[in-house]
Order: sequence, then C-alpha cells, then structure tokens
Amino acid sequence: MSQHTPHELHEAFPDDVALLTRLKVDDPHFANIAERYHELNRTIHRVEAEIEPTSDEHAEELKKQRLAMLDEISALLEKARGVS
Repeated sequence: MSQHTPHELHEAFPDDVALLTRLKVDDPHFANIAERYHELNRTIHRVEAEIEPTSDEHAEELKKQRLAMLDEISALLEKARGVS
C-alpha cells in the first residue's frame, strides 16, 4: 500500500515537471537540493502522520526549512527558464 506524501516538487511546480526532471539529471547542485527537499518533506509527512514524534516547535522549524528550500528551488527554476 503506497501512501501519498503531499508537497512533492511535481505538485508544487506542476507546470515545470519536465524542467524539474531535466535539472535533477543535468545540474548536480539542483539534484542535491531536490534530494534534500524530498528527505525533509518525507520527515514532515511522518511527523504530521504521527509516525515520527517531535515537538511542535521542531515541526514548525522543519516546515520553515521546507518553505525556504521551495523558495530556492523556485529561484533555480526561474533561472533555468531564463526568467529574471
């Protein structure tokens, strides 16, 4: 049984699925950030599903980190599209 994890990159950037895939293959820096985002997102999902207990403060900090990473990924996508 597979469980859906919300906030995956292809959901956050539905118009950029092909670009996300290309950058993960062609850009080691982007691939590293995307992998770190994926791991952080899975951790947050486990916390929200109460599989992995943590304090409310730590959960909020994880979510702030996820938002910061989304901002960085968004900026990299814009740069890759040639948008300033």
